[in-house]
Amino acid sequence: MRHTFAIPLFSVFLSLVAAPVGALPISAEVESFIAEMQAQGFAPESVRRSLEITEKDDTVLRLTGAKPTPGKGKAVRSWRAYRKRFLGAGHIDNGVEFYQENRATLERAAQQYGVPPEIIVGIIGVETYYGRNTGNFETLSALATLAFYHPKRGELFREQLADLFLLARAEGRSVESYTGSFAGAIGYPQFLPGSIRKYGVDFDGNGHIDLEESVEDAIGSVANYLASYGWQRGAPVAEKLQGDISAAKADALVKRGIEPAIEPKEITRAGLRTRHGDPAQTATLIDLPTPGQATEYWAGYRNFYVITRYNRSSFYAMAVFQLAEAVKNGL
Repeated sequence: MRHTFAIPLFSVFLSLVAAPVGALPISAEVESFIAEMQAQGFAPESVRRSLEITEKDDTVLRLTGAKPTPGKGKAVRSWRAYRKRFLGAGHIDNGVEFYQENRATLERAAQQYGVPPEIIVGIIGVETYYGRNTGNFETLSALATLAFYHPKRGELFREQLADLFLLARAEGRSVESYTGSFAGAIGYPQFLPGSIRKYGVDFDGNGHIDLEESVEDAIGSVANYLASYGWQRGAPVAEKLQGDISAAKADALVKRGIEPAIEPKEITRAGLRTRHGDPAQTATLIDLPTPGQATEYWAGYRNFYVITRYNRSSFYAMAVFQLAEAVKNGL
């Protein structure tokens, strides 16, 4: 997951409170999970006791798409509507403040990992509004619900549930002590437990990885995540394209995929160009449609692709990039 779902936490109704419908039954599937954790060195009675106090949460299932929302049809893609959620004055002004308050940590992360400070700020701003909205769902119950009741992604969430137990043991915490998003993502950067174990760093040097309370750990972990996926130090992220392109040509290029594979001259021959001419390097064609308005087209480079490893949505990655640029310009 992108350690997370395709919908950033801030873009859902964060005021929703989980609505459990009953204690999780200890089924054969749950017993199998307990046996798996026993093989990892956990006492089975301890795991069983923790799971027995969790609650199946229909809100979690609905928000992750496992249960339909009554009266809700398929959403229409609108870049302008999506952009408005993250590029308003509040996100920009608070992003500038967050940058200034954490400048030393951001610059240390940039030096160590090669990821610009503003990109780190953009990720945290889009994910949780700089830590203001990290979620109020009990992580154990959310992941247990998804692990044993999600019809399509149960296996994925069983892995994350196991990672939560392993993370809690490594950090000397109770597995019941974590809270976060409806999908089990935790802290400022909304990492799933598996991502915390793999990419989380103790950037404040206190011996623990804490993405809920330590801004330093969150900043370092975001930078490490992006660097691990191949962030290119000093390289461009994306450029807006100008010109005219037929719907058929645009569709064909967009379908080439999100990983940069289109040569600059090919984009130019299709009718699009940057204000300097050809795109700077091999790119992907990013389409940003808005109903009733002309579609925006951008050349997305390797670093844009890296942002989509955090969240597979091109809308998400563009919002992060544009918020990052707005914060940098506001300093």
